[in-house]
Amino acid sequence: MEIRVQVSQYVQDRIAALRATSAPNESASHGLYQNVSIVRANAMKFMPNYIPKNSLSCLFFLFPDPHFKARKHKARIISPTLLAEYAYVLRPGGIVYTITDVHDLHQWMKAHLEAFPLFEHVSEDALRAEGKGSILDAVCNSTEEGKKVERNQGEKWLACFRRVVANRCN
Repeated sequence: MEIRVQVSQYVQDRIAALRATSAPNESASHGLYQNVSIVRANAMKFMPNYIPKNSLSCLFFLFPDPHFKARKHKARIISPTLLAEYAYVLRPGGIVYTITDVHDLHQWMKAHLEAFPLFEHVSEDALRAEGKGSILDAVCNSTEEGKKVERNQGEKWLACFRRVVANRCN
């Protein structure tokens, strides 16, 4: 989900190019990259309308806009209100991956996720032991923004959280 027109179009074009180059001898409906798409919509408002409860195994927040000004913090993609939405669509045991090159934003995201009762921090080592090393490597090194940070010799901060089962009071 992406609200910006140009970014949505870029992603749509990129998906089409990947599909076209991945399987030139196969029909478009049977090649690679069939489980990825882009929807131009405001995820902060409409995500539960598109994604059913407990249906995702992971969520990725890769180099989100830091919204530096305090009055814009409510627009950050990780916020107390939105964490409830993410917990709704993420199945128990699912992972939230966050990475940024802005240390203050990393601290913000980490603090909010740690404070939310349906998420618990999970270490990079634990995820690698679970066989998720290739996902971590992709998160850290395969995005356009991640490559840009490396070219500029910047730092990246990764934090991952597991969706836990809610405790119900009887």
